Amino acid sequence: MILRYFPKSLYARITLIVILPIFITQSVVTYIFFARHWDLVTANLSESVAGQIALVTTMYEDAETDDQRTAISALALNDLNMRVRFAPDTTLPATNQLALFNVYNNTLNKRLENALDRPFWLNTQTWPNDVEIRVAFEDGALIYLARRDRVFATTGRIFLFWLIATSILIGTIGIIFMRNQVRSILRLATAAEAFGRGRDAPNYRPSGATEVRKAGYAFIAMRERIKRHMEQRTTVLAGISHDLKTPLTRIKLALAMQSESDEIIAIQKDVEEMERMIEAYLDFASNEAVDEDPAPFRLDELVAEIAKDVERTGRHIDTDAPRPVTLAVRRMALKRAVANLVNNSLRYADNVWVSVVRLNRYVEIIVEDDGPGIPPEKYEYVFKPFTRLDEARNLNESGVGMGLVIVRDVARAHGGDVTLDQSPRGGLRATIRLPL
Repeated sequence: MILRYFPKSLYARITLIVILPIFITQSVVTYIFFARHWDLVTANLSESVAGQIALVTTMYEDAETDDQRTAISALALNDLNMRVRFAPDTTLPATNQLALFNVYNNTLNKRLENALDRPFWLNTQTWPNDVEIRVAFEDGALIYLARRDRVFATTGRIFLFWLIATSILIGTIGIIFMRNQVRSILRLATAAEAFGRGRDAPNYRPSGATEVRKAGYAFIAMRERIKRHMEQRTTVLAGISHDLKTPLTRIKLALAMQSESDEIIAIQKDVEEMERMIEAYLDFASNEAVDEDPAPFRLDELVAEIAKDVERTGRHIDTDAPRPVTLAVRRMALKRAVANLVNNSLRYADNVWVSVVRLNRYVEIIVEDDGPGIPPEKYEYVFKPFTRLDEARNLNESGVGMGLVIVRDVARAHGGDVTLDQSPRGGLRATIRLPL
């Protein structure tokens, strides 16, 4: 349960790991300083001042003449740095300034109680640089003004200020440093995500710490290997498919010069089937070889364009695409993928529906029909190359089992995927989900 409240991002976690120990350490040091050292120093200072006040009070009480008392005041000022005067007919205030309580007032109050056997009054609020102590006599009060730094440890505020200042400085430096390090990782993640969506990201340059740079160079090397593999596969596939056309053309010419028979007709059908397969291979190869940069466009315009293409064949599809949905992908590749789904539905269904649904982080292009559909256990099987569910039915069809392969290849090249499901309209539902 505790892990739920921890930050999820790497930047926040690293910052927490670096900054939190700094503030914990500073807090412990502050507590030790104030609770131990500063309290001890203040207690010693207060005890010393209380003893001096008790001594001067005893001497003042034992003095017999005004000259002796004046000499005691001068002695306290010169030797103890404490101003002393006698105020006749003065009583102690009824309200003690200890009502404004703090731990250091309490410390001085206890030391005076231990040192003096007379009533006294303590004031630490009126004077900014002095502490006032009044000791009661029968005919007045003896008033002491002692410097505050002789009573309390006054360097605590300065220490606290520098402690906070250095904590903020170290924390700021740590946050900036961590942000720069995480920025390199985010740039690597952005480049990898762009490449996964079919974008080359040529401007990416590894930066940051040594480990992040190594990961960046490994990504660039992997990207180049994948690109070479795709280019080689596409070139080989396109070359083989293209080279097969020449012998097939010669075979068709030779068959056309033969007299018709059952064997010749069967061979001609096989040749036509091979031609359809070659066209499908070339279509798949051209889909990978096309040099098209991703660009933003409106999906409602793309769906409307596919609907017009279908109308030229004498068929009709229903569309539902909201206007504001804009996507930045390879337009021709996505159109080919959606058109493959639509044509597949038109082949086996009477009615086809195409809709666009925008989610929080994704957009879905849904193609539904009222045809016979596909058994759920065959949903993944149909995405394998050269797969046809009903061989007998497909013998006279132009499909060779590459349509859905192209659709999934396009969707995954843009960081998405395609799934199949049963449609509420009775047939098959194909959903292309792409990230926004």
